[in-house]
Amino acid sequence: MVDVVISGTGLYVPEDKITNEELVTAFNQHVDQFNAEHKADIDAGLMPAKQHSSAEFIEKASGIRERHMVDVQGVMDLNRMMSNMPDGGHGDADTPCFQAAMGIAAAKMALSNAGVDASDIDHIVCTSAVMQRSFPAIGIEVQHFLGTSGSAFDMVMGCSSATYGLIAGVNAIKSGVADRVLMVNPEIFSTMVNYRDRDSHFIFGDIATAVVLERADLAKSDDQWLVKHTKQSTQFSNNIRSNYGPMTRIDDGSMLRDDMFFVQEGRKVFKELLPLVTAFISEQLDERGLEVSALSRMWLHQANINMNMYAAKKLLGRDPQPGEAPTVLEQYGNTAGAGSIVAFHHHRNDLKSGDQGLICSFGAGYSIGSLLVEKQ
Repeated sequence: MVDVVISGTGLYVPEDKITNEELVTAFNQHVDQFNAEHKADIDAGLMPAKQHSSAEFIEKASGIRERHMVDVQGVMDLNRMMSNMPDGGHGDADTPCFQAAMGIAAAKMALSNAGVDASDIDHIVCTSAVMQRSFPAIGIEVQHFLGTSGSAFDMVMGCSSATYGLIAGVNAIKSGVADRVLMVNPEIFSTMVNYRDRDSHFIFGDIATAVVLERADLAKSDDQWLVKHTKQSTQFSNNIRSNYGPMTRIDDGSMLRDDMFFVQEGRKVFKELLPLVTAFISEQLDERGLEVSALSRMWLHQANINMNMYAAKKLLGRDPQPGEAPTVLEQYGNTAGAGSIVAFHHHRNDLKSGDQGLICSFGAGYSIGSLLVEKQ
């Protein structure tokens, strides 16, 4: 049996950052403009007036105070309220596209932390909730500019993207396809957000994560985590959805339709998905003969503070103690597939050899992906 370890992680964080207060200023200016432009219809009862947001509302609803984005200026522009994708990589073979560049930056940190060179990697899984383009694969572009060998491919699995990418990497090593795998997860979900929608304009931020997986007998890193078990599950649901895709170009007038952005039935998601997640994790622990008390830490998907605390409390049977289920929402927001990896990157250095933890993400699909790991 081939053992697989996580031997290094890396992050790339876009320079642009926006606080709740700044985001609310732009949103409330839009609300005032919209209500003024549609005053007659609003007064006639033909449409509802839009309501202001507040920084306090956002933090209470989500636990988020700020988030990084690939572009703040476009979001703050009342005539646009949408990110501008930074220049780079539009058919230029000498320059990576922006999403690939994000992944490359995170990958370089992960490779350094693992103590391996790019040439040591023989397989890349590039995974994200949103891809900048359909083809050629972003992963192959990352492979080209990093100088890795072997193969690469893209995977899109919503907010479970990073854990599904890791599981694919673990399986590639266990099956003999590769000895070392690089998972890159460049998330640009702010490009899918409707910044004119009060219920969702504040949720997402952008970031890239990267993780090096190696055959345990090859790894030399001082910080190794044995992957003891993986588990994944999907169940179809329309409650988290975007209809953006190739049809957008040929469906006249579709570009600004609400369903082309991220949309969700938040209450339904909370009610339906969280019981699936907690049952899923309990089953995974049972399969390994473990109690939840055996886990020193849970690095859960960073959806919002209420979902995270509900899941942790349900699993533990009590309120989580500080450090048992750390969150990074306050600084980064919901970063789609990256959240659990960001939490793992920032909140593992205090654990000791033999300590066990769970990296779990969940989201649209519904989809759930989870890895049980042990500090070596």
